[in-house]
Amino acid sequence: MAQVAVQSTDRFERKRESILDTSTELLNSRGVKGLTLGVAAAAVGLSTTSVTYYFRRKDDLAAAVMMRGVACLSEIVNVAMAKATTAERLHSLLDLYLQRMRRAALGEAAPLPLLSEIRALAQPQRGEVSAAYMKMFRRLRQLFEAPEFDWLTRGRRTARTQLLLAQLFWAAAWLPKYDPEDYGRVCERMYDILTGGLAAVGSGWAPQPIPVAEVAPRGRQEMARETFLMAATKLINARGYRGASVDKISAELNVTKGSFYHHNDAKDDLVVACFERTFDVMTRVQRLSLILPGDQWARLSSAAAALAEYQLSEHGPLLRSSALAALPEEIRRQMVQHCDKVSDRFASMISDGIAEGSVRPVDPFLAAQMLNAMVNACAELSFWVPDVSQKAAPAVFARPLMMGIFER
Repeated sequence: MAQVAVQSTDRFERKRESILDTSTELLNSRGVKGLTLGVAAAAVGLSTTSVTYYFRRKDDLAAAVMMRGVACLSEIVNVAMAKATTAERLHSLLDLYLQRMRRAALGEAAPLPLLSEIRALAQPQRGEVSAAYMKMFRRLRQLFEAPEFDWLTRGRRTARTQLLLAQLFWAAAWLPKYDPEDYGRVCERMYDILTGGLAAVGSGWAPQPIPVAEVAPRGRQEMARETFLMAATKLINARGYRGASVDKISAELNVTKGSFYHHNDAKDDLVVACFERTFDVMTRVQRLSLILPGDQWARLSSAAAALAEYQLSEHGPLLRSSALAALPEEIRRQMVQHCDKVSDRFASMISDGIAEGSVRPVDPFLAAQMLNAMVNACAELSFWVPDVSQKAAPAVFARPLMMGIFER
């Protein structure tokens, strides 16, 4: 009887893991909104009733997917943090994470879930997954609590930890451009950028101001639409696609549902409009930076600083990339193409800087993607560091990437 019980338990666990593997892919492609028990059941060839034997509700399934991802990341962090020096810990973190991503790319392991979807969970599942994530976060923050970093405040340690995790999570967006066999080289290049920054020797951190007024919309009609999109962006960033309902958006603006649908035919249209606003702001900043006096480093660092400051300004934040998961495939592809154009412009600026000697010889594509990750993650800076000011955002969040994550 004992052997039968063991076989039954093993069979249960194998099927449960199979459901979680498939559901991870569904979560990453459709978000919590699209991960239903019915969809998951069909994907693994079971009835919905059979899946409820393992997970009673869709949020239980989504939470289990994310808890497994947090556990995997926690293991990577713990192994990396056991290394002797700060540099070795960072290198090990990148190496282990990219090894895990390589296994997923080769089909040897399930992909890691999009942890940005935690905010789309209902309670109590959201609280449980968030608690596990914060435990991992605090462990990784110890990377910046070594004696050599006693000059860092707690807030700045938290900011650099968030910046580092943002680089790991953003990698899922651009790693498919590489063959899995090249992930080792990617690791070395990411490590080089994180530790050495982008500034060439003699290029200091002195970004020139790009006034927010020059970037923000003008005109009564444009400002009215901007107000609407700002409110929607804040809600989507804070609560996820599902949590930012039409009722909540309308209530935030004190307008009727009819007014909402006057501006947007459907909720997906609103997300697209928020993304287009985000790309428009980033493009304006880039164009304004390109006409600044000085070399390419001065322009690049000024653009990075301006975008970090914009995120915490009265006009911010910009929409986080995590909202892409909730969009239909065709629309999502179009938004990714817009994002790639912004990234490619950063890559061109970096290439020009390398050619003139004001930027270190780094991989322009990787550096541009890492710069994008910083801008994207800066939308949450005030959550992680509540007392950070708009003017301090560039020094707290942009400078560590541009000058080196371990540098003052």
